[in-house]
Amino acid sequence: MGTDTGVSNVLLLTVDSLRADALGAYATDRHTPVIDSLAERGTVFERAFATGNWTPFSFPSLLASRPVFVDDGRIGVESSPTLATQLSAAGVSTGGFNAANGFLTSHWGYDEGFDEFEPFVAGSGSTLYSRYLARHPTVEAWLQLATAPLRRVGSWLRGRTDERPFLDTSRMFDVEHAASSFVEETREPFFLWVHYMDTHTPYVPAPRYIREVSDGLLGTHRMLHAHTRTGLGWEVTDRTLSDLRTLYRAAVRQVDASVGRLLETLSEAGVADDTAIVLAGDHGEEFQEHGHLAHYPKLYDELIHVPLIVSVPDATASGRRVARQVGLDAIPPTVTDLLDVDPASRWTGESLVPAVRGETAPADEPVVSVTVRGETVTTQPIPRSLEDGDLLVSARDRDWTYVRNVDAATEDPQRGTELYFRPSDPRQQTDRSEDPATAAVRARERMEPVVREHAARLRDEATTERETVDEELGARLDALGYR
Repeated sequence: MGTDTGVSNVLLLTVDSLRADALGAYATDRHTPVIDSLAERGTVFERAFATGNWTPFSFPSLLASRPVFVDDGRIGVESSPTLATQLSAAGVSTGGFNAANGFLTSHWGYDEGFDEFEPFVAGSGSTLYSRYLARHPTVEAWLQLATAPLRRVGSWLRGRTDERPFLDTSRMFDVEHAASSFVEETREPFFLWVHYMDTHTPYVPAPRYIREVSDGLLGTHRMLHAHTRTGLGWEVTDRTLSDLRTLYRAAVRQVDASVGRLLETLSEAGVADDTAIVLAGDHGEEFQEHGHLAHYPKLYDELIHVPLIVSVPDATASGRRVARQVGLDAIPPTVTDLLDVDPASRWTGESLVPAVRGETAPADEPVVSVTVRGETVTTQPIPRSLEDGDLLVSARDRDWTYVRNVDAATEDPQRGTELYFRPSDPRQQTDRSEDPATAAVRARERMEPVVREHAARLRDEATTERETVDEELGARLDALGYR
């Protein structure tokens, strides 16, 4: 295996809520030295787009190269040929470790094909307290945050720095340990997937990373204050927004440092020169670009434009940047190509290995993304089917973004469409859907059929059966903010 690429193993790193402009490889004023070094010796896809605004809409493409809803109406991958299943059938050892995202568990089929799989979603313990934490996992993060001043004083009195409680809130150490053990104990070839949650709200980075990304010290009391204001629905002042951005950048740097430790593990195990690294965000994060925080059901770039970096141990591929648009459904066929394994015939994406080698650019096809919106933008039921609200579909080429609220536009063709020209309007504030200019008209004519076809496919092929999510899992998803 890997005879054509020189690769025996692949490490896939996915980061929840990671915007493209959170990394130095995409925005020069960011501080992510480890990931930037991967970009410098690998290939950066400048226009990589998620296929949805949050994890359940993005990951069917990311780990199964299939659009959400298209196979059985579910948000998981139980009816899809997954990347891990395809690799396992070819004799590749597979390990998957997810830092407690309730949407990426066996309940949704994400364990399929993995020899070792651990989602680190807490189960019910024997005590009332442990059962409560299992149902409200972010409470532990809030407790760590609230007691941080006392812990820091205690650490100072003991003459040492204690940052582990901060890192433990995201299950980072658990994931690192599991991934490192897999590398150390598994014979080549292998595929290892690691999913980070540090950049998902609430952002609780260790103090050292806050200091690294800010001009001064953002005290723990201000961290707590910022999250409390947003959690209670109070007005988000400029200071609060600035604090949240700083915390987010610090959380990104915290992930960056963890990636560095995993790369050291590869080196210590003697497999670094045989291992390709693929890093991607599953979706982005909004900081009021369109009026909200986190990742409500919208399809603008702050939520859809994500980083995608492929680093292959081949010096000839260093520092390459690809401008052509790509979707995250390209990841599964790219990984199988790197490992000299045939892709599944039902996958929708195409391998990016030719682009990584500098041979051919990705196909110039629009990237489609979807979301489902309830009665209001802030109404977020657990999205189990298309019945949960209006279906929104977007299409992106290199320069234009076209968004259509399929259900609203069906009732009134003049409603529910948006068009943006990203080069001059990167924040997508000026809707050009009714612009008579030739370029805008051609963009609409080019992408409208793509959006209509995708919406029709979902409506025709996806079932609308609603399923019951067990109480514990539902509570965990609610605690992540998916109500």
